[in-house]
Amino acid sequence: MQLHRAPIRSQLLAVVIGVAGGLAAYFSGLPLPWMLGPMIANTIAAMIKVPVTGPARLRPYVMPVIGVMLGSGVTADVVGLLGSWVMTLLLLPLFLACAAGISYAVYRRLGRYDPVTAFYSAMPGGLNEMVILGTEAGGDERRIALAHAARVLIIIVFVALFFGLVLGVSSGGRGASLWVGIYEITVQDYVILGACAVAGMFLGKRIGLPAAAVFGPMILSGIAHIAGWVTVAPPSVLVIAAQITIGTIIGTRFVGASLAEVRKDIGLSAVASFLMLLAAIGFAEVIVLVSAIPLAQAFLAFSPGGLTEMSLLTLAMEQDVAYVSIMHIIRITLVIALAPLVFRWVRGRKGPL
Repeated sequence: MQLHRAPIRSQLLAVVIGVAGGLAAYFSGLPLPWMLGPMIANTIAAMIKVPVTGPARLRPYVMPVIGVMLGSGVTADVVGLLGSWVMTLLLLPLFLACAAGISYAVYRRLGRYDPVTAFYSAMPGGLNEMVILGTEAGGDERRIALAHAARVLIIIVFVALFFGLVLGVSSGGRGASLWVGIYEITVQDYVILGACAVAGMFLGKRIGLPAAAVFGPMILSGIAHIAGWVTVAPPSVLVIAAQITIGTIIGTRFVGASLAEVRKDIGLSAVASFLMLLAAIGFAEVIVLVSAIPLAQAFLAFSPGGLTEMSLLTLAMEQDVAYVSIMHIIRITLVIALAPLVFRWVRGRKGPL
């Protein structure tokens, strides 16, 4: 019985630490407080061996809610801008090749990782997918997982701080101007948004959408908002709860890793992430020159963080959620589809990676 209770207690402890971290970040004025606060607090807790576990039981409930939130940012005006996304779509594969090449050089030459581990650690795709593919190819599962966890953590922190401290963009902290209360939404709104969440999740999985639990609800929510069936976003308290949950899960990914492992992996990931973000800025500048898309949105679209995390970050920054989310979905899909093919092709040349 005690064995069953321990994980629950450790998950509750992680959530409590996440809430405390979010509150501390909120009152200190940190950008994106409800995600960064729990991330940082639980990362520290994991490093000092506090018995925390990611609230995995909450994840299936949070993901569809996040999808509905993201879909609420889709409007008819946004759909009308689809033509301006063409250049981003054309440049995205080139950016991925550039970012992956830079990151691979860091892990292989600087970190001295074996070729397989370096390759799948460097791919700017989804954490779970890269761990599975890398392990099947013979890579070091733990190092690949730590590399991607560190990349997501570092990129979110850097991008949030850059927007908040350099660009002065509001990110859901004390300066947030829009608050949707629980009682501001009608019963009909709750029914429609709930239906989008549940039906979208099942539909997304049924047809094999990438990140189905998020993207499916996002599509249905976007349709509902464009059609005018619902005109509000989910309550702000759910937005905060979603960010706390995601931040807590990211922070607890470092549980069980030694300080030496984390120090090396975070160091290498910091170098790789910084270079990838420099490339993202460069590609974003090109987008600005040839289209009407603002630099902030183009930069978010190219920043290789996690799909859910970058989408939440975009929502908090009050940027174009549809544009950024779709670009990240395409990014992750391309990496998952092409990474094994590229790996086999490079290995087939019989030269060292």
